[in-house]
This record gives sequence, structure tokens and C-alpha cells, in this order.
Amino acid sequence: MIAELRETVAVLHRELTRYGLVSWTAGNVSARVPGEDLMVIKPSGVSYDELGPDAMVVTDLHGTLVDGALSPSSDTAAHAYVYRHLPDVGGVAHTHSPYATAWAARGEPIPCVLTMIADEFGGDIPVGPFALIGDDSIGRGIVDTLRGSRSPAVLMRNHGPFTVGQDARAAVKAAVLLEDVARTVHFAHQLGTPETIEARHVDHLYTRYQNVYGQ
Repeated sequence: MIAELRETVAVLHRELTRYGLVSWTAGNVSARVPGEDLMVIKPSGVSYDELGPDAMVVTDLHGTLVDGALSPSSDTAAHAYVYRHLPDVGGVAHTHSPYATAWAARGEPIPCVLTMIADEFGGDIPVGPFALIGDDSIGRGIVDTLRGSRSPAVLMRNHGPFTVGQDARAAVKAAVLLEDVARTVHFAHQLGTPETIEARHVDHLYTRYQNVYGQ
């Protein structure tokens, strides 16, 4: 299982570069190991070109290295905190994608003015508190914000987006869609003030997308 997750997480990091969500070595994806208090995560400060399966590291859910030759991501404590406190989360992604990070810099939620936002995020995309990197402060901010929201994404103030999902692929999907809607809503604001979708329509769209859409 861990070998499979190492492969999955390595592949998903290539999605971050493919969609232009990261620069240099910033950003990270992790996956919870089912049935174990472990996660697989990107190593710190390693080029995306070098992020094959063997480069991925395994830590426990307090961020302690269990297996791997490299140091874990600097955001490991945040990922670990999320897994400890949100048991349904199986994957976490963090990027500095430009448009979503711009909303985080403004400390402003992305309003639910698009059906895609209703579908994927279930309403406005919330802003989390400012927190310093290095301990589980970011993780606490993520958990406290997402507990009161249907959104799988949070814009951590002055930092950038974190997304969660039932697995790592779902977390990365949310990160990709987050940047897309952040860009579109930014453009909409250049033309005027877009109208938010009524709550009853948001509920309908969210329920349909989460339970009916797809195969």
C-alpha cells in the first residue's frame, strides 16, 4: 500500500506543475495510509523533476519521519494535524497558485458566483487565519475553518490555498478547480460586482454534483 501511495503522490505532484499551481519547489501533496497512523508526503526543497516515488517520504501523524532518505516537507506538521483531526480526509494538497493566493493575500473569501463553485465547494470558499510555518498552527487554522464549511478548500491568509479530499487525487482536483474559479471571479470583478447564487440553488447544485454527476 505504501509503495502504491508513493507512486500516486509522485504522479500527483506532476499535476501541480502541469496546471501551473506551483513555482520552483513550493507546494506539496500528501496521502493518508489507510488503516495506519501514517502518511506519504513530498520531501522538502526537492525539484519537481526529481520527485519520483522513491523520493517520497513516510511520516507518522505527528510529522516524525518513519521511512525515507530525505527530510519531509516544511508543511508536514499542517498535513499531520489535518489527518489527526479530520478522519474522513485521505489527501491534502497545498499550492501557491497565483489567483487563489491573491485572494488569500486580500483575506477575502471567494464568493459563490459560479455553478462550479457551488458544485465543488458548496458555497463561498473561506479564508483561514494567518499562521506561521513550522508547527501545527497552520493545521489548526485549516481544521477550524473547514469544520464550519462544506468547502474542501481554505485560503490561508497571507499564505495560500490548502485543499483536502477523500484521497490525494480529490485534494489535487480541488486545488486545480480552485485556481480556475479564483481566476474567473477575479476577471468578473474587473467588469463589475457579480451576483452570488441563491443558497437554495447552491444546495441543489452541490447535492447533484456530489451524488449524481459522473460515472
